[in-house]
Amino acid sequence: MASSSVSSRLVLGRGWNGLFRQARGNRRNFSNRTSIADILQSVQDGSMNLQEAEQRLSSNNNNNNSKVLESFANLDHTRSLRTGFPEVVFAETKTPQQVAMIMDDMARHVNSETLLSNNNKNDNHPGASAAILATRVTPEMNHAISSLQLEHGTLTYHEQARILSMKANALEQYPPTNNNNSSFDGHVVVATAGTTDLPVAEEAAVVLEAAGVTVERIYDVGVAGLHRVVRALPRLQDDTVGAVIVCAGMDGALPSVVGGLVHVPVFACPTSIGYGVSLGGVSAMLTMLNSCAPGVSVLNVDNGFGAAACAFKVVARRKK
Repeated sequence: MASSSVSSRLVLGRGWNGLFRQARGNRRNFSNRTSIADILQSVQDGSMNLQEAEQRLSSNNNNNNSKVLESFANLDHTRSLRTGFPEVVFAETKTPQQVAMIMDDMARHVNSETLLSNNNKNDNHPGASAAILATRVTPEMNHAISSLQLEHGTLTYHEQARILSMKANALEQYPPTNNNNSSFDGHVVVATAGTTDLPVAEEAAVVLEAAGVTVERIYDVGVAGLHRVVRALPRLQDDTVGAVIVCAGMDGALPSVVGGLVHVPVFACPTSIGYGVSLGGVSAMLTMLNSCAPGVSVLNVDNGFGAAACAFKVVARRKK
């Protein structure tokens, strides 16, 4: 009988270890305080009981929509668990009321997750999973949204980036106790050819910073003055750089130049800046697609958010 009991404990132990290793491997090293691996680890080391684990897993699986929004939105609250990056609101074609309700519900979900983490003494930095963002928000839309009553967080408007961010109330009450920079292998450089490219570049930079990534800005270093790129080389080639985003309009040549000088992935983002046959950024995009520098990937025109998401996944996955 004793032998059977010991054997059962050994089998159970192997089972937990196997489940933990599998979940840890599937997590891809993204900073998500609600990851299945963390829950299994907490049960294994005794810091969380089965009832609490069931509650957390149920929250992960079932908190994916909100009845109050079902007429116009079906929110994907668990996207960061699958992809490492949360859902972000594209505000351009939405009403201020819709944007406000969506962001407030996202904050409600972050509040719930933060309180669960605090109750379970999980001090992981919330990272990207707590980022609540709306892109392409005009000053007029920001004014309209700010006049509405939001219950679950506070708003900040980043005018040049055209981004509205929201900080969930629970993060004020229970601020992270560790540094999220340790979750990433290096920082991201965001560079522009000209000052007119700043709105797209700032969209990328603000998104990355909201996700916990350190950003270094190198602006107005276009190919019309190559000496400016040369001066920026020490910063572009630094060993702590994990990825580079280059935003350029006109001829779109800067990403190729940078791509031939750095050892990390370059994400080229064409901007809709230029005269006549620039065709709203299409000419710059075609130049970038024809780059002879290896390791340059091209985003859609003015898609700073997409560039940020790509760079985020690079620096998150590279962390050992």
